[in-house]
Amino acid sequence: MAHTVGIKEVARQAGVSVGTVSNVINRPHMVAEETRQRVQEAIAELGYVRSESARQLRAGQSRIIALLVLDMGNPFFVDVASGAERVARASKLGVMLCNSAQSTSEESDYLSLFAEQRVRGVLVTPADMSGRNLADFRRHGIPFVFVDRVLPSAEGCSVSVNDVLGGTLAVRHLLEQGHTSVAYVSGPMSLKQCQDRKEGAVAALAEAGLGEDALRHVEAERLDVASGRDAGARLLGMPARPSAVFCANDLLALGVLQALFAAGVGVPDEVALVGYDDIEFAAAAAVPLTSVRQPAVRMGRQAAELLLEETGEDAGLHRHQRIVLDPELIVRQSSLAARR
Repeated sequence: MAHTVGIKEVARQAGVSVGTVSNVINRPHMVAEETRQRVQEAIAELGYVRSESARQLRAGQSRIIALLVLDMGNPFFVDVASGAERVARASKLGVMLCNSAQSTSEESDYLSLFAEQRVRGVLVTPADMSGRNLADFRRHGIPFVFVDRVLPSAEGCSVSVNDVLGGTLAVRHLLEQGHTSVAYVSGPMSLKQCQDRKEGAVAALAEAGLGEDALRHVEAERLDVASGRDAGARLLGMPARPSAVFCANDLLALGVLQALFAAGVGVPDEVALVGYDDIEFAAAAAVPLTSVRQPAVRMGRQAAELLLEETGEDAGLHRHQRIVLDPELIVRQSSLAARR
C-alpha cells in the first residue's frame, strides 16, 4: 500500500513542532517567513497533502454538497448540475454528483452514503414517490432541497417547474395545429413529473371540448432514447395511428423520431412530435424538435442557493421556500404540419 505522509513527518523534516506546521497550513501569517519557507519546502519534498475529511470533521462543516439525480444520461440533469456547481464553486464548495438511475434502492444507498460522509447538504430529484427514503434521511439532520419536484411538506425547500402547465402548452399547440388524435408517451407513471405532464395534456384536451379518452397513452419503462424507440414501434402498431405525439422528455421524443423514420413515416407531415426539456440535441435533431423548455441551469442554481442559505452563517434566518418556475414552449419544425 502507498504510504501517506502525515503532519508529524513534515514537522520532523522541517525541524519544527506539529503546531507550527498546522499554522503554516491554516494561518500562515502567524509564522515567520524563514520558518514558513522551511515548512513549505518540507511539504513539497515529502508530497504532503492534508486530509480534508479530517479537517471537516474537526470543523463540523463539510465543504461538499451532494446532487442526486434520476438519470445522468439525460442532458437536462447535466444542465441542472452545471447550475448547482457554479453556485458551489463561487462559495469554494465541491459537488458530489450521483445517479439513482430511477431506482428507489439505489437512491436509498446514496442517501446512506451522504449521511456517512456527513455532506453539507443534498440536492435531490427523488425516485421514491412514497417518501420513505427521504423520511429515513431526515433523521440525520442534513438539509436537503428537492430539484424538479415540489416538496409535499413544509420541512424543506424545493425548486421545480410547473409540469402541468408544460403538458398543457404541448398539447394545446398540437390541437392548434389541427390534431385531434394525440398520443402521450411517458416514462414510468410512478414519477410525479410524468403524472403532472399527463394532467396538463388532459387539461388541454378539456379546453378543446375533448375527453381524456382522446389521449392515447404509451408508458415506457425508462426516460431514454431506447425506450422511445420501443414506444414508437408500439405507436406504429396501433390500428388507428395518432397524428400527433407528445413525449414526457426529449430523449423519448428522439427515440420515437428514430422509430418513425425507420418505418418511413414522415415527421411532421404524417406525425407531429413534441418533446419536453429542450435539451441541446432537440434543435440539432434530423427534424428540429418542438419542445417544452425547462430552465434547468436556473433550477440547479436556485436550489444550490437555497441549500447554502440553509447551511450558512445566517442559517437561523432561513425560511423554507417552494419555488415553481414556468416552462416555455419552443416551436420547431417537428410539429408544424397542420393535420385534420
